[in-house]
Order: sequence, then structure tokens, then C-alpha cells
Amino acid sequence: MLYRRFGRTELQMPVFSCGGMRYQFKWQDVAPSEIPADNQANLEATIRQAIEVGINHIETARGYGSSEMQLGKILPNFPREQLIVQTKVSPVADAKEFRKTFEQSLRNLQLDYVDLLGLHGINHAESFDYSIRPGGCLEVAQQLQAEGKVRFIGFSTHGPTDVIVQAINTNLFDYVNLHWYYINQWNWAAIAAATDHDMGVFIISPSDKGGKLYDPPPKLVELCAPLSPMVFNDLFCLSHPQVHTLSVGAAKPQDFDEHLKTLELLDRSSEILPAILARLEAETIATLGEDWVKTWQINLPPWEEIPGQVNIKVILWLFNLAIAYDLVDYAKMRYNLLGNGSHWFPGNKADHLDKLELRQCLAQNPQADKIPQFLAKAHEMLAGEEVKRLSKN
Repeated sequence: MLYRRFGRTELQMPVFSCGGMRYQFKWQDVAPSEIPADNQANLEATIRQAIEVGINHIETARGYGSSEMQLGKILPNFPREQLIVQTKVSPVADAKEFRKTFEQSLRNLQLDYVDLLGLHGINHAESFDYSIRPGGCLEVAQQLQAEGKVRFIGFSTHGPTDVIVQAINTNLFDYVNLHWYYINQWNWAAIAAATDHDMGVFIISPSDKGGKLYDPPPKLVELCAPLSPMVFNDLFCLSHPQVHTLSVGAAKPQDFDEHLKTLELLDRSSEILPAILARLEAETIATLGEDWVKTWQINLPPWEEIPGQVNIKVILWLFNLAIAYDLVDYAKMRYNLLGNGSHWFPGNKADHLDKLELRQCLAQNPQADKIPQFLAKAHEMLAGEEVKRLSKN
């Protein structure tokens, strides 16, 4: 395993982390007696394999159902100083409730402290306010830190880049969990800001939200050769020293195997990546046209300012991925979450375009004439049954 300094925490962080939202029994709390023996055995085997290969950062959240409680049956078996344990608790209006929820996390994990506590989901103005206002959840986290129950405080986010940067620039957090990978590089400004503040940078779900790369379409496999799409994406992310660790949402012990192939390639990333990156970019231009590729995002208003709150930026992004790389299944999964993802994946689908007047909000975009047609095509291609966030299943 390779390790990187996790910003000002000074923790030596493995470049892969063991994310805890795939191996648990249920997304809701259940009694320990309800956990099937085979499920618990698989979880414990996965943790043992992670630690065996040097992945000693175990990451979970109060919102991951039975994950914490199941981890609590295995983590105390390891020397505590060898583990980096992170849990996350969502900021809420009542900071006392935040403390109560964290105390439950600690009981579930059967630990005296966690190394990393993340405020889970600073995604919009409201969750930001709940976190940093006087008497808010961050103050409670700092009290827990003073009590020795938390070593370092960070936040996770699925929010827009400006909200992330705003939270980073408070200089009140030691690290950030955010989305950034090859198919979605919008948050680079947030990573740059985190680097300026010497914060740890943890990349959320690079293989799932980064394109369902564990089940890639043949076209993407061909474009990423000789690497698998998963190894290409890992190498792309880790070739940037500002990125410290990538989450591996392992569901079974073998799920680490493909990622580990990246380690021996890191020293040669500057030799390996350019040809693949050039091929991916050329295919995007060949399928979508250079003018569209270079200008479709210009002056797009945020979804809140668009009639019907249609999330035009996300819809066009998904459409582009489906056309250029055949990431249709991925695009469908994400598209059908729109309208049902709350502040974790906000905005609506393009399903009522005939009732909306978009000309004014698109007036400053050079592709204004094409965008309504592309939105209609995207809806025709991607629409299906509504998808719920995993934690709501």
C-alpha cells in the first residue's frame, strides 16, 4: 500500500480507503440478532482483507443503516492505533440532536473515539448554516474533540462547488470528502482551496458515481485500454498529489483486487495516462462535435433559476456521457434520481419541456438553440422508473 499525508491531520492515509456503505445488511437500523451470519462473516472478511493489504482507513456513517453496528463487532479486535476510523453525522437544526446521534455512532462502533468525524452532507445553504452558526453542529464536534472522542473534524458534500469552497474557506475543517473523478471534474476549484488550507482530500465513490466502472460498457473498456476503466480512473485521480485517498465501496473481500493494480503504475502515470486521455477526448469530440464539447456549459444558470427547476447542467452532462462513452446505464441511474434526490442530487428531469419557457435563462449560452432539443433527446433516452437514494431503499 502507498500512503499520503492527509493534510494538516498529519495522518498517513492509504491511497485507498474502505468505504462502509456496500457491505452492511440494511440501510435501516436493525437489532444485532437480525444480522444474518453470512452477511456479518462477509463484512468481517472484507475488513480483514482491507487491513491485510494496508487499507487501514475504515469509513462509515450514521446514515448507513447497520454498517456502524456491524463494524462494531470487528473493529475492536484490531489494535486501535493501527486503524483510522471515520464516521459521519448529518448536520441538523438542533445541535443537541447532533451530539446524541454521534454518541450512538460511538456506541455502535464500540470505540472510545473516532479519528475522523465528518459533518455529513454540507450540500446547500441550510446544512452549511446548521454546521457553522454559533451553537451549531461544528461547535458540538469541537466539544467532542476536546473530550477526546474525536481527533479531527471534516465534512462530506454532494453540493455545488461554490458551497464546498465556502465551507473550506472557513478554515474550520481538517479534511473534506467530495466528488471528483475523470467524468466529473467540476470540483477541482474545491480541491485547490482544500490544498491551500492544508486539508485532507478524500474522493467519494470514484468507481460507482464515477461511472459504474465495476460494470463498464465495452466502448469504455476499449477507450481505456490497456487499463481497465476502474484502474484508469484510479490512476487519473491519484496522479494529482492534491488527492490523498479514494473510497473503495467494497461489498466483498475481492473488491479491492482491481484497485490494487493501480499502485505499481503510479510512478509511471505521466507515461501511461496521456494516450488514454487523448483517446477519450477525441471520442467525445467525434461523437458530440467540438463546438458543443467546448461551449455547452458556458453561462448555464443554476437549476434553482431555471423554469421547472430542470437541472440542465447535470442532464446534458449525463447525455454527453451516454453518447460519447456508452455510459447509458450509469446515466439512467443518475437521471432517474432527479426529482427524488433532495439536496443530495437536486433539480428535476426534462419531462415537461413543452410547458417551460427556457429561452430567457439560456440567452447567454452559445448552444441555446440546441439545448432544448438535447434535453428532449436525453429524456427520451434516459427516462425510466424513479430511483431513490440508497439510504431511502
